[in-house]
Amino acid sequence: MSTKTAIQSSQEISFSDFKKEVLQDYKIAKISRECSLLGRREVLTGKAKFGIFGDGKEVPQLAMAKAFQKGDFRSGYYRDQTFMMAIGELTAQQFFAGLYAHTDIEADPMSAGRQMGGHFATHSLQEDGNWKNLTQQYNSSSDISPTAGQMPRLLGLAQASKVYRNEKSVAHKTNFSNKGNEVAWGTIGNASTSEGLFFETINAAGVLQVPMVMNVWDDEYGISVHAKHQTTKESISEILKGFQRDEKNKGYEIFVVNGWDYVQLMDVYQKASKIAREEHVPVLIHVKELTQPQGHSTSGSHERYKGQDRLKWEKDHDCLTKMREWILDFELETETGEALRFVEGEEELILLEKEAKKEVINAKRNAWNAFLNEIKSELLEVSDILKRVAEKSVNENFINKYINDLNAITEPTRKDVLSVARKCLWYVRDENIAGKIELQNFIKDAFTQAHDKYSSHLLSETKESALNILEEAPTYAQEQNLVDARIVMRDNFDAILTKHKDVLIFGEDAGFIGDVNQGLEGLQEKFGDIRISDTGIREATILGQGIGLAMRGLRPIAEIQYLDYLLYALQIMSDDLATLRYRTYGKQKAPLIIRTRGHRLEGIWHAGSPMGAIINSLRGIHVLVPRNMTKAAGFYNTLLEGDDPALVIECLNGYRLKEELPTNLGDFKTKIGVVETIKEGKDITVVSYGSTLRIVEEAAKDLAQVGIDIEIIDAQSLLPFDLNHDCVKSLAKTNKLLVVDEDVPGGASAYILQEILETQNGYQYLDSKPTTLSAKAHRPAYGTDGDYFSKPSAEDIFEKVYAIMHEFNPQKFKSLY
Repeated sequence: MSTKTAIQSSQEISFSDFKKEVLQDYKIAKISRECSLLGRREVLTGKAKFGIFGDGKEVPQLAMAKAFQKGDFRSGYYRDQTFMMAIGELTAQQFFAGLYAHTDIEADPMSAGRQMGGHFATHSLQEDGNWKNLTQQYNSSSDISPTAGQMPRLLGLAQASKVYRNEKSVAHKTNFSNKGNEVAWGTIGNASTSEGLFFETINAAGVLQVPMVMNVWDDEYGISVHAKHQTTKESISEILKGFQRDEKNKGYEIFVVNGWDYVQLMDVYQKASKIAREEHVPVLIHVKELTQPQGHSTSGSHERYKGQDRLKWEKDHDCLTKMREWILDFELETETGEALRFVEGEEELILLEKEAKKEVINAKRNAWNAFLNEIKSELLEVSDILKRVAEKSVNENFINKYINDLNAITEPTRKDVLSVARKCLWYVRDENIAGKIELQNFIKDAFTQAHDKYSSHLLSETKESALNILEEAPTYAQEQNLVDARIVMRDNFDAILTKHKDVLIFGEDAGFIGDVNQGLEGLQEKFGDIRISDTGIREATILGQGIGLAMRGLRPIAEIQYLDYLLYALQIMSDDLATLRYRTYGKQKAPLIIRTRGHRLEGIWHAGSPMGAIINSLRGIHVLVPRNMTKAAGFYNTLLEGDDPALVIECLNGYRLKEELPTNLGDFKTKIGVVETIKEGKDITVVSYGSTLRIVEEAAKDLAQVGIDIEIIDAQSLLPFDLNHDCVKSLAKTNKLLVVDEDVPGGASAYILQEILETQNGYQYLDSKPTTLSAKAHRPAYGTDGDYFSKPSAEDIFEKVYAIMHEFNPQKFKSLY
């Protein structure tokens, strides 16, 4: 359809700029589309493992890019390649490098091959691990695959702007915000809006009134499942109408726009940006009538579940087809009667399209060659070594066959190269020949390099690593000052908030009443309701707030009221927080501290001990289990000097016990990864942590009465565990080991046992079978007796230790039963 209107002659120059911008947008969209088309072929021919692309979503992403400003953050999903190209943070060659999983961060700046294609990130950190100036660049938080998993983090990214705008204590952090003018942009597919994380985030953002723009790319399907099975009324904007703000109530601004309408999209996105940026009002943009030209992903074909009418509609309403038609039909008429057009004929667009296709083909070729040549170089190196080995080996024929087979592979992987090298080494294991040492060194070097490529940056590897923070003991006044342990926690948090102006603490009941155990008593009144705040009952987005705030340079402490409630947020902790530094090859970080309380709780839903689930899900997060509040406070002080995320589990039944109040609050530090021997003994080593330690200490007194002297070690830190290997030093003395834990069998106690016996080689010092004492395989029944018969008691510990001593010396320690 032709658009005609009268314009002033003086506007012709601006039209020239507009024309240039439109054609450049179209070219970017075509490059993106060609990447999708060619990317699918690369997967189907086996060069890449899997592909999920942004075809059909190009035009609205161009509009989003126009409204996106430096300092803003994106938290999206794996369809946003056009947006990343439009803001200049993704080239076609980088797109293919990611598809091939190139392990060079320069080739694939998104993840160095650690994530599948379509997962985008920018670099927030310099080479030394220090922050960049995030206000001077476009920012994308690193994507994750779990559907709607990007939502909780989005909330925190948006909230950071609100904090920076309204909290004077962080006004100096100008590398992270320009007076809170940054918008956090979220993207999601329409089907994923069915996830609970989406609704939880939408509600929380409406309550907090943060500058968040939520974009829903709606192509009517979730893989093969139509919207009628996904969303009430088949429309997310329809069911969220109750969130629309009005004169009486705060809420959202909601826009609905067709995804093929370039002009309307540009208008809507500029309006949305202005509302969110200036007013700090969240915005929902429902982008409808989008398509999936190639279906959901390379794992299937959409022809299997879409009828011919739908396929024809998608072809006719493809956003690039519509944009192309608009460009060809567009015409403006000046007051002098001159017609202004984007192109004079279709040939101009065909030429542009050919240029885009050629650019993508070249980018694909260059990315593949760069990826493959690294491996071929390694192949040639090992081939030369193996030839020298074969010449001297009695197994020459076998080795030569491996060499020939390896050289015959036209597109080798590192697995192919190293597998052959290792198998050939087996053949010469008993031979002392030339080249054998070279081969051994090649294999060792390959594994060293592989660690950097595939296993590095799980935690901070910079000088700011929390593991580098030295211990500093608490100091005390000459006259003993015993207080309820919660006072130690409260006064230490007071010192922390005074010392660290960028610390924020938030969670259920954390604000007005100062947490359920009064560990934050009076601090909201002193430091304000931005730095100490209450949240709704929504654990996943409490964690999300923390992740996003930490990614923007603040130091949040997110409180989860009880340890069992952590399960609501475990997916976000595991999939997002624990993997963030790893999946960005150390280019992003979120030093979030999670505060909770547990151990020796009673009842099925308040058992307080799902530790095995936690430590096996959270590699990439420090898991700390202090036995008292002074130790816990020391961990908080340590963590705030470092830049790693951590979970601190306080002992719920310890707040009213008496502890001496330190005089160096905010400064004393508990070392991470170090155990503490709290009672020396000669007969058996008993390792435990948290509240169970007090029960072990009680049992130790009874054991002493029958002549058994146990050594008690407090693990203190589960991730990492005993970096100095002090447990094995104890075991070398006692030759017997018991690990006591209130988790289910095979949980944290089994983990500790493996660490001592395997990692520390403690097996060589044993005189008897190493043993664990854990809770029953179920969660505890409610009440004192339910706890007694479900979790280790002092009597259980006594009898377990006694049984070990009976086995060792049955004459001295007669059987009890």
